[in-house]
Parts: sequence; C-alpha cells; structure tokens
Amino acid sequence: MLTRRTLLAAGAATLAAPALAKPPRWFDGALVIDGLSGLGDPYAPEEQTRLSDRAKAELRQSGVTALRTTLVPVGNQPDVWDEVNRFMDNHDSLFAANPDFLVKVKTAADIEAARKAGRLGVIYGTQDTAMVGTDLDRLAKMRERGVRCVQLTYNLRNLSGDGALEPADAGLSRLAKATIERIEAEKLLLDFSHGGARTIREGLATAKRPPTVSHTGCRDLFDHPRNIFDADMKTTADKGGVVGIYFMPFLVRGGKATAADVIAHIEHAWKVCGEDHVAIGTDNGPLAREITEETWKAARADHEYRSKMGFAAPGEGPDVLPLVLELNRIDRFAYLADRLAARGHGQAKLEKLFGTNWLRVYREVWGG
Repeated sequence: MLTRRTLLAAGAATLAAPALAKPPRWFDGALVIDGLSGLGDPYAPEEQTRLSDRAKAELRQSGVTALRTTLVPVGNQPDVWDEVNRFMDNHDSLFAANPDFLVKVKTAADIEAARKAGRLGVIYGTQDTAMVGTDLDRLAKMRERGVRCVQLTYNLRNLSGDGALEPADAGLSRLAKATIERIEAEKLLLDFSHGGARTIREGLATAKRPPTVSHTGCRDLFDHPRNIFDADMKTTADKGGVVGIYFMPFLVRGGKATAADVIAHIEHAWKVCGEDHVAIGTDNGPLAREITEETWKAARADHEYRSKMGFAAPGEGPDVLPLVLELNRIDRFAYLADRLAARGHGQAKLEKLFGTNWLRVYREVWGG
C-alpha cells in the first residue's frame, strides 16, 4: 500500500476553497496534463486501495486529464530496484481497485480515451536511473510494467551523471550515453530534470529523440540549480521536446513564489522556446493541501529526511512548503488560465501549454 508519507508528498486535503476561477469558456473540458505530479488519496485509510468518493470528486474538479506520477525511491539507496518494483506493485493495486476511474497510460491514445471517458490518466515515470545502474535490461522490464518516462539523474550523482546539487558538475559518464540510447530505443521519454547544468547540456547533445525537462524554472530569471538555462531550454525545443514549468519555491529568491512568478517563468520560456515547447509540470500533487500544524510537521519531517539523504536543494527548509501558496487550490489550472488569458494570451497558445504540447511529444516518443 502507499504510505502516509507518500500520500502527503503527493497532495493532502483541500483548503477552505477560495472563490472558483472564471477561466476562458473554452477551458471547460480542455485537455490538461500535469507533466510531473503524484497520485494519492488523503481521505482514505492508508491500507485502502479504492479511492474515496471525495478524492475522485476533487480530482475531477481539478480538471486534470492525465498526470505523471513518480515511482520512488530516488538516490543511491540499498535495494532501490526492489523498492521501485514494490512501489509499482502498490500503484498497480490502485488501478485494479479503481478500473472505473483510473487509466494506466501507455500510449498517447490512452490519454485521449481517458478524457472522453471522464477518467484520470496516470503515467508512470522515474526521477532517477539509480535503480537501473549498469543493468540496462531493467529499462525494458520497467517499460513492460508501464513506465513511460525516465529521468536520468536526481539531485545527486549516480552512475550516469551528476545531479543538480553536485558541486563538481562533471556531466555524463560513459554509461550515461548507453543508458540514453537504451531509453530512446525502448521508446521512453527521456527527462533531464534535476540534472547538473553540464549533465543537461551533454545529455541534450546526446539525445536523438524529443527530450524533456519536465519540471523546472528558468535559470536566467532566477539562478537556482534546479532551474535550466535559456540555451538548454532552446536546445530542448530545437530537438522537438518540452520544458515543463513547476509550481515550486525555486522560482524566486526567498522561496515565496506567487502565481505572477509562475507566469513570468512561463512567459520567459515562451520567448526562448516558442509556444510549441512549453508546458506545465507542477511537481505538486493534483489536490490542494490544508495548511495545518500537521502539514508543517510532515514538511519538517520530509526536510529532515531529504537533508539526511543529501538531496535537499537550496531554498528548501523546515519553514518552506514545496508549493506556490497562491496556486494551492483545487482549480489551480483554471485560475492560471484565467490569469494568462487576462494578459492577452489566446486559446490556441494556452491549449498547448496546458495539454496538447505534452500530448504531441508523448505521441512522438511512445506512439499511439
């Protein structure tokens, strides 16, 4: 079963809801894909695999058509291959218990089918290749189990390369090039999020198929190791890929990012990449969090764990929540669409941002 800690990381209970946004008329029923999110039910007992009626209602209210969930753990931990398989087992049990609501996405067509059926598409992805290491056949095994996105590194160094927090910024290893080739041969989407600057640059040069940096910000706006430089965003776009902007504290100094900051990073990415290559990867769960003492207690415990493991990024802390408070609402996508439309951005451009850019790259990489 999913642990309570996992569920808290994926997204907790709803807030006392603010007034709902009034997005553009076309947004009702639009394709909305979150390129990095999570799956969980904060309203059900930990051992329950059937999603609660409340969770399903709120997931529908969020407007999300499909989301990518992360198969943990990350980092160079003992038994990481066994652990990621156990996590897949736990997620598979959710699909078995909710066939009327959840769709495991294996092709782009699965997303469109989920939308038509009013169900939620869930994409399996990793945020590391530590569980693969030198055994590249594991990538085929993961694909067979439904994984469709593979991130090369997390914040630290693995056998393929340096993550965003490694001071040496040593870039790719020889193994990484073989790993990238195998990821692409298996028709998996290659993700450079959390990579060191040199890892991203060298990885993009190696990639032959459309890549992604699924959840990041613009480093030329705010110099943070979790963000990506303009030149690398442009290369991602030139290779047909997508850059996903996240709803995280790392968008501004001090970590108190607002919706205006998210918009600034989206608009900057549009200028660099063009409207066909920018999307959303919130790095949050789809449900809003209730900000209570329990929330802060969980956040402090998570920060203590991440610090102990060595992958807490600059700007993380016991007094910082990993979200944008202004967008901590059930209708965050509608709210953001409303704000962007008010700034003169039209329907076709916003449809690409909220979903169709992801759908295009998924179709090109996975098929369907």
